[in-house]
Amino acid sequence: MDRLSAAGRYALDTEFHRERTYWPGLALVQVAWPDGDAGPGGVALIDPLAVDTACLGAVLAGSGVMVAHAAEQDLEILERACGRGPSTLFDTQIAAGFTGHGSASLSALTQVFLGMEVAKGDRLSDWRVRPLTDSQLAYAAADVENLLDLADAISADLVKSGRTQWAAEECDALRVRAHAPSDPTRAWWKLRDARSLRGAARGVAQEVAAWREQRAQSTDQPVRTVLPDLAIQAIAHRPPSSVDALNKVRGLDGRHLRPAVASEVLEAVERGRALGAAQISAPPADDVPKELRAPVALVMAWVAQIGRDERIDATLLATRSDVASYLKGEPGSRLASGWRSEMLAEPIRALVDGEAVLAFDGAGRLVLEERSGRTYLPRSS
Repeated sequence: MDRLSAAGRYALDTEFHRERTYWPGLALVQVAWPDGDAGPGGVALIDPLAVDTACLGAVLAGSGVMVAHAAEQDLEILERACGRGPSTLFDTQIAAGFTGHGSASLSALTQVFLGMEVAKGDRLSDWRVRPLTDSQLAYAAADVENLLDLADAISADLVKSGRTQWAAEECDALRVRAHAPSDPTRAWWKLRDARSLRGAARGVAQEVAAWREQRAQSTDQPVRTVLPDLAIQAIAHRPPSSVDALNKVRGLDGRHLRPAVASEVLEAVERGRALGAAQISAPPADDVPKELRAPVALVMAWVAQIGRDERIDATLLATRSDVASYLKGEPGSRLASGWRSEMLAEPIRALVDGEAVLAFDGAGRLVLEERSGRTYLPRSS
């Protein structure tokens, strides 16, 4: 740990399972560090089934930069296992998106930037079984042993394009984003027919889904094994008032309805029935209002072209909801500040306000041009 803490940066990856649990089960932590005053660089594999990984919290809290690839799930796991995430993050997948490589895998980026192949054979191993095989250990080490060199190669491209700060901002946005489970009262939004529910059915769906979420968390089991979605939908449409009625709900069987559980479900149903409209967390409407769908579609076509022209992953530039949020003038819109504003905000506003138009340049590219105001008249035959 002293070597990691002393390093100006370190690579980190995790192996985990969550197929049979609510919380991700950490099974292995891989770290690598560069040569330094304290000694040569190296790779270490940390077994969380044998040691307490909370001690990594001190490393994460230090001034070193954590280099990771597609780090969102790693951050969630670190916050749970170590009590926090890193002070600074460099995500190679995000950074590579600013060099024309959208959502690329680690193996793809390693091949492109370093000319090296990364083994994939043990990706779907059961990492909880001990002892780990030599093949698993080699695969796990490979995930981090070249990650610092990959970060260097991507960083060099970012410097050439002047996008180092953009990548840093986006990596930090991922780092500080909440990685804990969302509000249980919003769990019912995930139901297939959530938006079609009306009246008391909404309250029942909210309370039963919230109960399911909280029970899944406390018992560490997947939500689907607590109650299937189908059962919650059936309960919401026709709320049962007795155990006998509950037993007849489609999608439920003896596995789900032990006496204590059945009682809690019925209590949740009654709470849901009693909710007033103001107490229901309604799912958001379509993120793009009807009146903005055409402008947003037009803007997104231009954004895709800018992504191709500038070699930036278009999903980094803007999503449909980003554009809608900006056009609605919502506070906190991602297009209203930072590098996105510098690159996109003024042209988008000009396009939507009718001051500019999109046209094909004859080579298949979309270009933004000043509007002439002249109506196009087809040539007569």
